[in-house]
Amino acid sequence: MLSFVAQRVLKGVIVLLAIVVLNFFLIRLAPGDPAVVMAGEAGASDQIFVKQLREKFGLDKPLPEQLFIYVKGVVTLDLGFSFRQQAPVAKLIGERLPATLLLTLTAFAISLMLGILFGTFAARFAGTFLDTAITIFALIFYAMPIFWVALMGILLFSVTTDWLPSFGYETVGANLTGLGHVVDVVKHLIMPAMTLGLFFMATYTRMTRASMLEVKRLDFVKTARAKGLSDAVIQRRHVLRNALLPVVTLAGVHSGTLIGGAVITETVFAWPGIGRLMYDALLQRDYNLLLGVFVICSAMVLIFNLITDLVYRLVDPRIEFAS
Repeated sequence: MLSFVAQRVLKGVIVLLAIVVLNFFLIRLAPGDPAVVMAGEAGASDQIFVKQLREKFGLDKPLPEQLFIYVKGVVTLDLGFSFRQQAPVAKLIGERLPATLLLTLTAFAISLMLGILFGTFAARFAGTFLDTAITIFALIFYAMPIFWVALMGILLFSVTTDWLPSFGYETVGANLTGLGHVVDVVKHLIMPAMTLGLFFMATYTRMTRASMLEVKRLDFVKTARAKGLSDAVIQRRHVLRNALLPVVTLAGVHSGTLIGGAVITETVFAWPGIGRLMYDALLQRDYNLLLGVFVICSAMVLIFNLITDLVYRLVDPRIEFAS
């Protein structure tokens, strides 16, 4: 197992460096010059001032030299300096990353638990009204855009009923501590996490249902039923456990796309995460900050994929680790 993890980490580092190089060139190909944008905001868009800004930020250097400097910094865990925010990129991301991890991991847990639960019930009562109702419920949330679900949630639970706060990470100016602070954060977390989680829940529901119905037809399930095992035991120990592998695979793929969905969710709910930070950096042409967010997001995807491979062994001990 340690050999497998070491090989995957080494391959992940190589992949991450390739992603860094690719993102660097893609960002440079995007239209717009950050020096011109900043000069325009300063009200001094003459060419001399623009040239001074380009020299200050290193944008006047040849592209290969800029790439070398940036990759060298990434290797030494230096993500650069955000000249728009006047702060190190690592510091800015470090301040926002906990909020994003809290949102995405909570949404991931909600989507996985509800998806497996609803999918199990749908497969258990396949062809009945309950199966149809769960399928329709899942398809509704899968078909609706995330931003629309977010806006409807704000309208219903914040504007109309005033049950939940509509934006932010915590109540501004409340200065809560201890349990009061935790409760306040949870209240702000409910709507963003449910909005993001319900979309992916629909996929897990359909996948779990289809996988369980397929496993039910296999011979070992018929053998377990012939031995006189109860239906509950067969569903839990034999059908569900063997049906989880495709769900785990899909969850591993979705773990990376949750960050993309978090950009929209964080923007609508003003959640102070790296998704919102990435969106602001894109509008401001903040190259270093944007690249830094891409590096962190790519590293998170690689870590989640490694965790997925390890979970395979827990779900099915027959699977052997291979490089």
